Amino acid sequence: MIEDKIKDMEKKTHDLSKSLEDYLEAIYLISLDKNVVRVKSVVAKMDVKTASVIGALKKLEAKGYIEHERYGYIELTEEGKVRAANIYDKHSKLLYFLNKILGVREEIAEKDACNMEHYISDDTFEKLIEFIEIQKAIIKP
Repeated sequence: MIEDKIKDMEKKTHDLSKSLEDYLEAIYLISLDKNVVRVKSVVAKMDVKTASVIGALKKLEAKGYIEHERYGYIELTEEGKVRAANIYDKHSKLLYFLNKILGVREEIAEKDACNMEHYISDDTFEKLIEFIEIQKAIIKP
């Protein structure tokens, strides 16, 4: 019974492609900055075509992460907010690690963090966070 729930959670964690995770993260970031999220805002943030955004929105809506009516605003569901926040949190921590701890230039660290956030396992990510905390403690005077 518990094993089935764990398997379901693991499936849900990996139910989005890298591209769909990027769209979800972009919607989340726009929603933090503005009251409403529009298709044109996502197009501008991601530098993609409107048709690509519409296609991604349909998939995200089918999976229960967003609500969107044609020509209307895009709203994250509760599940979408949690998932997007987790993606962004992972991205932010990877960026910090690459840029602040390893000294990778910001532009490169940003690209690498964006790629890594989609593929790093939860176990490895947890160990990385532990390492970051140790480094922060050492660096502080």
